[in-house]
Amino acid sequence: MTIAAILGRKGGTVVSVECGTPIRQAVSRLAENRIGAVPVTRDGEVVGIMSERDIIYCLEKSGAGVLDMEVEQAMTAPAITVTPDVPILSALSQMSARRIRHLPVVEGGKLVGIVSIGDLVAYRIARIEEEAEAMRAYIQSA
Repeated sequence: MTIAAILGRKGGTVVSVECGTPIRQAVSRLAENRIGAVPVTRDGEVVGIMSERDIIYCLEKSGAGVLDMEVEQAMTAPAITVTPDVPILSALSQMSARRIRHLPVVEGGKLVGIVSIGDLVAYRIARIEEEAEAMRAYIQSA
């Protein structure tokens, strides 16, 4: 199973912000869409990611004035990205090892989606449950 399978189910709509966007506006986008991170782009290419954690760390360090700064001053960069052909287990492993919760999906240098650790875990659990049900059905039919 690959990231493309997740995007096929989830869709490729991605909320993102441009580099010059004020953090205050990025916070509004996160809240409006009930999401935890937004890819930061420059001319359509992903250059970083702004997460709730990034905002919290900046607020703690510099106070509320950070809300008027631009996202590129507080984002995590470079963004760790994947392509649609990456296996789900590889993406999960990468997220766990790097302690990140969101992966922008890039194809041909352009943003085509984003997956969260929740998306990947939910997909994996669904597959495991399907396999278990198939095994139960096989055993009962024997």
